[in-house]
Amino acid sequence: MIDGTSGLCLGCYRTLNEVAGWARLSAETRESLMAELPGRRSQIAPEKLAMF
Repeated sequence: MIDGTSGLCLGCYRTLNEVAGWARLSAETRESLMAELPGRRSQIAPEKLAMF
C-alpha cells in the first residue's frame, strides 16, 4: 500500500518506481537503497504505520 503523501510503500518504504525497477538495479544500487529505507519511515505519519 502506497502512502499518498510521501509516495512510499507502508511496508518497505520504497517508491513505486523503486519497487517496479528493483530487478533491474545493480547489487550496489540495491544495497545503497536498502541502507536508506529505515530513515524513510519518519516520512510517513505514525497513524498510517499503525496498520502494519
